[in-house]
Amino acid sequence: MALNYLWIAFFVIAFVVALIRLIFFGDTEIFKLIIDGTFESAKVGVMDIALPLVGIMTLWLGIMNIGEKAGAINFLSRIIGPFFSRIFPEVPKNHPATGHMVMNFSANLLGLDNAATPFGLKAMQSLQEINPDKDTASNAQIMFLVLHTSGLTLIPLSIMAQRAILGAADPSDIFIPCMIATYVATVVGMIAVAIKQKINLFNRVVISWLGGITLFLVGLIFYFSNYLSKSEIEVVSKVASNFILFFIIIAFILGALRKKVNVYEAFIEGAKGGFTTCITIIPYLIGMLVAIGVLRNSGVLGYIVDGFTWCFMHTGLNTDFTPALPTALIKPLSGSGAKAMMVDTMKTFGPDSFVGRLSCIFNGSADTTFYIVALYFGSVGIKKTRYAIPMGLIADLAGIIAAVFVAYLFFH
Repeated sequence: MALNYLWIAFFVIAFVVALIRLIFFGDTEIFKLIIDGTFESAKVGVMDIALPLVGIMTLWLGIMNIGEKAGAINFLSRIIGPFFSRIFPEVPKNHPATGHMVMNFSANLLGLDNAATPFGLKAMQSLQEINPDKDTASNAQIMFLVLHTSGLTLIPLSIMAQRAILGAADPSDIFIPCMIATYVATVVGMIAVAIKQKINLFNRVVISWLGGITLFLVGLIFYFSNYLSKSEIEVVSKVASNFILFFIIIAFILGALRKKVNVYEAFIEGAKGGFTTCITIIPYLIGMLVAIGVLRNSGVLGYIVDGFTWCFMHTGLNTDFTPALPTALIKPLSGSGAKAMMVDTMKTFGPDSFVGRLSCIFNGSADTTFYIVALYFGSVGIKKTRYAIPMGLIADLAGIIAAVFVAYLFFH
């Protein structure tokens, strides 16, 4: 129901604001802008997202099926099972969903969005198999979605590449701040959902895993900062991420051969689900993208940013960060919108300005909550999202606050 009311609110608020702009400010183009935006959003949903996703889904669902028959997914489930059994208590021990979620998180960590989405959709389908109420999101599905929307990424390659294109003196200088902000978002999202679901995180297994991950990230940051140049960081991250992804494919194939699986038939069997999955998500995807486009084109987001700026000015706080807020506000709604806003901010203020860098950190601190809710829950027919959106937004807010703090620490 939350998604239902939210979707309605987007349209009603946009209409009211547009009507005010027409009556009181004489903006005769506003409704044309909104309607043109609905057509554009619908086109983007099908032509730029769903159709390209068909090929990607077909490929990776085929690869995933090979991995399942090779036993790789169960192997991953056994390794990370002790940790996941604590934060996903409803998922049976060594269930394939655990392996699918590990693959999704791994692809996200490496910044491989094209691979992360098929892995994530497969994980959601596996969790749906053990969901007793098919119309309602389960606790496990909500925890998975919130962890996914927090967008934990080791190295934000696409952001660094965009900074390089725009002539930043040091395109990778936002690498460490982005990593810190997205890690904060992930941990806060996990804690928030754990409190809601009454999951005890204060046990040896969870503390050990979180402590180990934290030490790994700190060590990685220390090594990259002290022993690699900025250009070397980009080369290492690019080579490592793509090498690991191709290594996974080879490992799945060789594992399947070892078990005397017909690899090609296994690929075809899994790949057949790619088209069906993408067709299923189109209505959910277009519905959410159009609603977001309406809200953006009506000017509502701009007014919200102005309101935040006014509030912060009257509290006596430093407001140097407020020009970057549009990126933070659009990110939960639209990944492409946030990227466009980030680019526009860097063009306006300069890629090496405080605002330009903060906009990049905002873009790398979390993922597109509303888009992911529509995509992932829509792929399995879930209509009642329960508290998934509020928890996802809590993680986003934590990422935004962390981004502001680290930006002041590193660049102000």
